Amino acid sequence: MAKRIRKAVFPVAGLGTRVLPATKSIPKEMLTVVDRPVLQHCVDEAREAGIEHFVFVTGRNKAVIEDHFDMAYELDDTLQRRGKTKEYDALKQDLPPAGATSFTRQQAPLGLGHAVWCARDIVGDEPFAVLLPDMITLPGKRNSRCIGQCIEAYEKHGGNVIAVEEVPPQDTHMYGIVSVGKDFGHTFEINGMVEKPPQGTSPSNLIISGRYILEPQIFDILATVEKGAGGEIQLTDGMKKLAEKQGFFGVRFDGKTYDTGSKVGFLAANIAFAMARDDIRPGFLAELKKIVGTI
Repeated sequence: MAKRIRKAVFPVAGLGTRVLPATKSIPKEMLTVVDRPVLQHCVDEAREAGIEHFVFVTGRNKAVIEDHFDMAYELDDTLQRRGKTKEYDALKQDLPPAGATSFTRQQAPLGLGHAVWCARDIVGDEPFAVLLPDMITLPGKRNSRCIGQCIEAYEKHGGNVIAVEEVPPQDTHMYGIVSVGKDFGHTFEINGMVEKPPQGTSPSNLIISGRYILEPQIFDILATVEKGAGGEIQLTDGMKKLAEKQGFFGVRFDGKTYDTGSKVGFLAANIAFAMARDDIRPGFLAELKKIVGTI
């Protein structure tokens, strides 16, 4: 029987250069989509899926992330004294339980694979989830977000799981791509992975979309894997080596992913998440119609 997925790793050491100058002094993970930081949306997704322990791999100038997931005594006291019960309760609901967060440092930007490896001692000898904080998701017909669907696939198949989404064939050279083996519909066996294949050589149009379930053996591989694209330790290269020994399965995510690390993706995410909120949608839609009507 597969072990339950209890821990999730969030690699949050990146510089956010794609959205400068906004990220000059604010971590990209703390930019807000509607009224919640991008990283909070990812943590929400993990909590909904049953994750109990949240491991943040940070870098320099990221202390505000640790503060966000801690108590703010002055703010709490002010809200209570002013009778702002709704706001106070919302902050309490978002606060992880004591001991449910861990923070470790990636001292140098050596790649996603290296960032995941930095969490090895906290994760220990158990399977775990990885959520890239640039990517935030909304559910589709299955009514669960991406990491929840990945955990469902893990419980069905075991092994390692990668969420994938379709892109136009002409865009496959910009992403990590998987090839499809035995197909089960919503899930399938992965029989190959390639990072940013040259145009015309991609084995499919299914991209690795930023959500993973990995067995702990990945840590030993990442400790020795050679630097890959960009001179960095690539998680995809480590997964390819692990796939020689263990099964990998893909999940066709039923929902929508927004890349908040790009300016267009960030703006699109704000619109989509606002429209998904019953308390915001009517007024926001009226404003959108005014704006579109002037174009």
